[in-house]
Amino acid sequence: MYPLITTCPVCGETLHAVRLACDTCHTGIDGHFTLGWLGRLSREQLDFVELMVKNRGNINGVAGDLKIAYNTARNRLDDIVAALGYAAPPPEPNGQPDRRAVLDRLAAKEISVEEAMKLLRA
Repeated sequence: MYPLITTCPVCGETLHAVRLACDTCHTGIDGHFTLGWLGRLSREQLDFVELMVKNRGNINGVAGDLKIAYNTARNRLDDIVAALGYAAPPPEPNGQPDRRAVLDRLAAKEISVEEAMKLLRA
């Protein structure tokens, strides 16, 4: 079997299932089925959620499995929370960006040096 894809490779819109089948008795059911919250996540985000479950919600464990910094893993989790339509985390108390998070994103090559400089000057 192929892994579940949640977005159309042509236009990027959310996909839905039109047929469900049982491997044991070969029963098939046709219709229009939503993928629910799974349909709002990319394949990479679904893989991240699987690692979160494997690590029983321990983000340090996820970061270790992915060989990324804690703050990078936390940012990916924040992206998943946003994709599911939940509120974004509150801003830093002083209104300034988290310097360590910016540097971790730079180290992970998620942002350029120029973007990091702009964020650190904000």
